[in-house]
Amino acid sequence: MSSGADLFVVCKQCGSEVSPYITECPYCGHRLRRRAPKLPRERGPRKVRTRGPRTAALLRRAHLPGSSSLLGASYGTPWTTLALVAAGAGVWVAMRGGFIGGVWLVGHQDFVEGGKWMILGPLHGEWWRLLTFQFISMSAPFAFVTLASVGLFGWLLERRHGPLPVLALFVASGAAAGLAAEAIYPYAIVSGANAAALALLGAWAAADLMCARSGEWYDGDLLGTGAIAAVLLVSPFAVSNTSWLAGVIGGVMGLVVGVGLARMAQASEL
Repeated sequence: MSSGADLFVVCKQCGSEVSPYITECPYCGHRLRRRAPKLPRERGPRKVRTRGPRTAALLRRAHLPGSSSLLGASYGTPWTTLALVAAGAGVWVAMRGGFIGGVWLVGHQDFVEGGKWMILGPLHGEWWRLLTFQFISMSAPFAFVTLASVGLFGWLLERRHGPLPVLALFVASGAAAGLAAEAIYPYAIVSGANAAALALLGAWAAADLMCARSGEWYDGDLLGTGAIAAVLLVSPFAVSNTSWLAGVIGGVMGLVVGVGLARMAQASEL
């Protein structure tokens, strides 16, 4: 009997040429072999084992509703993020309606709407401006971009790690950006939530950046995230009374906090 690589075999009983992949002759019923040979399989793409399965499993589980977050809060409606976005939108409407007073810039003939809430020069003990300046914006497109970014990445971060990192980053990034502007510029003028938006963006993207760097699995859209980060970084150059330095400080803080959260999550999996 010929090998499996041949096109046919000859039945010893009736002399018919039959397929090498059958066990009985279809013409006389003579048993040709005990079992049919295995069909050759085509080689598909080789599966590469990724490194660091704990981080990949953590990120997969982080996107499943009902899982427990790092800080013990269950995934659910991101109320903290919704409250921050609603507050920003409410302040914008109140400022447009004239319910929030403005000020005249020192040495200028410019009237700044919402100036009582933003950082204009020295604080003079009004430390609450380090928080409220993030809710003031002179430009409608800039306000939309920053609030939309806060809503998007705050929602993702809150569903992954709970409300505490979102609130802490929003407050801390704004305070750090305002203090840095006060220290560097002789007359600091800062408004808008670009620092908080980039902080939340960096904190959420840090885990995916770590996975991408080590060749692990991740499901985030880093290209889209990078495009949003670029818009937030360059927009202060087109909008007055905003600071690019605030965005840089917020982004750096977010990346540092995000790496720390990812390391803590990895340690909890050990």
